[in-house]
Amino acid sequence: MQRRTLLPLLMAFIGALLISVSCAQSGPQTTETPTEETPAAETAAPIKMGYSSWAGWWPWAIAEQEGLFEKHGANVELIWFDGYLESMQALASGQLDANCQTLNDTISFAADAVNGEVAVLVNDNSAGNDKVIVAAEINTIEDLSGKTVALEEGVVGDFLLTLALEDAGMSREDVTIKNLETGAAATAFAAGQTDAFAGWVPFWETALTRAGSKELLSSAAYPGAIPDLLVTSQTLIDEQPEQVQALVNTWFDVLAFMADNPDQANAIMAKRANVEDDQFQKYLDGTRFFTLEENLEAFSAGGEEMKYMPYAAERMAEFMVEVGFIPETPELEPILDDQFLQTYAKAQA
Repeated sequence: MQRRTLLPLLMAFIGALLISVSCAQSGPQTTETPTEETPAAETAAPIKMGYSSWAGWWPWAIAEQEGLFEKHGANVELIWFDGYLESMQALASGQLDANCQTLNDTISFAADAVNGEVAVLVNDNSAGNDKVIVAAEINTIEDLSGKTVALEEGVVGDFLLTLALEDAGMSREDVTIKNLETGAAATAFAAGQTDAFAGWVPFWETALTRAGSKELLSSAAYPGAIPDLLVTSQTLIDEQPEQVQALVNTWFDVLAFMADNPDQANAIMAKRANVEDDQFQKYLDGTRFFTLEENLEAFSAGGEEMKYMPYAAERMAEFMVEVGFIPETPELEPILDDQFLQTYAKAQA
């Protein structure tokens, strides 16, 4: 994933024309009049859904290649973005109907997205793909006191570090933050310019090229802290709820296909991801795909634990306001909607 973060919404509109042209080139739209032989869902313009290079989202390529969207009545134009940021901009500015993005990024855009943004499905949790990498002499979180950490402020690496510091009875005030774009932060650490780095794959691989460097902690220690989601516009939910339901239904069929046909599924995902075999497996190992039961639990207001997204969203919003990443906490309840998961669950009962 190239950048799991937010830039001002203005940038989304600056890039909207280019995104619109790109989407238009991805596939034709039909203007046929529905007939008794051709259902309206098949003749309407397809919903535009973006995804980018994160292991939890590669499986959507399986849905496209194996005809699973069509099987469930989802009329989808699946659009790959080489840059994650561009996909977020496209959804926020109304160029997409759905996109794959993290909870923190959805919160970041919630107040200003032109058609609203609503998480309807948890694809996965980061289970090791986000890390804090440190120099050889640092062995504990406490050893970071007074040290310099290179990271991109306000995004998931920063949030992961903050959780770890709080668990150790510390805060961000106990370290010196060197605020850099994540790729630049990894390079700065690798060059010996800082004592630690916080970020996600593949950037921590750059950080680990520094002699003696090592992993201090990862997202595996904080279940629920970094959920990766399918997010749709509120407009899509209001106007085509059956298509949102079809997307959710398709996802669980994708997971079943992966379980039943692992070699074929991995081949499709590796081709889409364009990564080497050893990297592919490593990235998958750091990703925990969510079952239906885990989805339902994640959306529930189960308590003050990060695995419950209503609570996690509150913590993330507080954090982003505190570091000046967003001006104020947006209304959080509308961005989480489990109605389509509940409908799917009832159908499976």
